[in-house]
Amino acid sequence: MVQSSKTRKQRKAFYNAPAHIRRKMVSSHLSDELRKDFGIHAAQVVKGDTVRVMRGDEDVVDVEGKVTQVDTRSGRLVIENVTISKADGTLVARPIHASKVEITKLNLSDPMRKQTLSKKEVSQ
Repeated sequence: MVQSSKTRKQRKAFYNAPAHIRRKMVSSHLSDELRKDFGIHAAQVVKGDTVRVMRGDEDVVDVEGKVTQVDTRSGRLVIENVTISKADGTLVARPIHASKVEITKLNLSDPMRKQTLSKKEVSQ
């Protein structure tokens, strides 16, 4: 099956995808050090990973923090220290799209994730 390059069809494919495929779409690039260590370019973002925001408003760019929540419905992440103030002054979490961040430290507490990353490293 050939994947379309049209933005409209890309969006439709994302929002109509089942949960197990949509989960794979929430991935980010790895930092240069992690690329050398694991031999891969990108990985799925998991709760507990440390990420750095690469794109966005000047108040969030280059902010580094742990991922506290992954929303597969919208493809966005909630990161520590990335907040926005509401009209009444309270701070709420500001979701950032997974494609706009770079993973700087992987959460390897899950043995299954460690195994899949090492498989990719061996196969290349």
